Amino acid sequence: MSWKDTAEPVLTRMPSVRRPDGHVPFKRKLGWTAGILVLYFFLTNVMLFGVARGQGTDIFGQFRSILAGSSGSILQVGIGPIVTASIVLQLLGGADLLGLDTQNNPRDQELYQGLQKFLVFVMILLTGMPMVFSGGFLPVDSGLATSLGISDAGLQWIIFLQVFLGGVLILYMDEVVSKWGVGSGVGLFIIAGVSQRLIGGLIEFPFITPANVESYGIIPTWFRLLLGQESLSGSLLTTQGIRDLVFGQGQLLAIFTTVAIFVIVVYAESVRVEIPLSNARVKGARGRFPVKLIYASVLPMILVRALQMNLQFLGRILHSQWVGMPSWLGAYNTDGNPISGFFYYVAPIQSPDDWMWFAGGGRGQEAIDIMIASGST
Repeated sequence: MSWKDTAEPVLTRMPSVRRPDGHVPFKRKLGWTAGILVLYFFLTNVMLFGVARGQGTDIFGQFRSILAGSSGSILQVGIGPIVTASIVLQLLGGADLLGLDTQNNPRDQELYQGLQKFLVFVMILLTGMPMVFSGGFLPVDSGLATSLGISDAGLQWIIFLQVFLGGVLILYMDEVVSKWGVGSGVGLFIIAGVSQRLIGGLIEFPFITPANVESYGIIPTWFRLLLGQESLSGSLLTTQGIRDLVFGQGQLLAIFTTVAIFVIVVYAESVRVEIPLSNARVKGARGRFPVKLIYASVLPMILVRALQMNLQFLGRILHSQWVGMPSWLGAYNTDGNPISGFFYYVAPIQSPDDWMWFAGGGRGQEAIDIMIASGST
């Protein structure tokens, strides 16, 4: 008996969204897509019950543009489990370890889809449990636990159930968009998250965060600079002033980079490479087959980011639970960011300060200080 016979009763009974019986009109597809998008934005603002506000860290903070979701909300894990499960399944299928013929065998197609969904549930468990039960990623509000008459462990289980529910919700929201809407739900959530961050970064007006720090978008910041309500660290004729204008409050590098990337991507998406074709049996019969220049789209970037996310997640868990973790694996600062070792070198680059040879402070400067100290001792 093969593994397919053993797992078939479970995999074929996984809950799924029913496919439409016939053609779905485009207006209805837009309606389903818009409805799921509104639900997504609503769920990103539904905060987890029982989590202490203003405490903890967003372990996926550097990856939110790809993994969607929102820290501290019911969509805490975002699309991370979906992407990770897809990568694992693609690797197993590419190595032909599953023995599934998804091209010609309907039974194997159903088993593949059920296995993918089952792996997503497993990844939600493997991602959500360390977030809740280890480290300080989702700290428990002990005062609320006492008022409810339960222990901190009981409140942790309530938080975990909410995180698990959010992961399941985003899985089926993706399935609804894929079957009843336009495009892919995963792509929709990524676009929604990036657009939200982009617009917020441009026009965000001051508000007071739990740490009592005012936050301004790029446009309000420029108004404050022009009106004299905010000043650079130095004169524009000094190195520090130019650096603040380009990398700091002015964010000129961010503005120019965003516009340049947008223009390049729009142009590259419209470029087609025409492959010449000829027929060996019919002489003179020639043609051309157009292929998109960016054929792989954003899948390689999602793959790399998902791999980085899982490595950084593992590093944070090891750092919080393993006392005396070897220095070659990684050392962390008080903010929970790697500053040396393996996990530092595989961490994403977010700003010039993250480059170890950039003498402007940040993680790079911390890494240089550590190397100097270790060399001197």
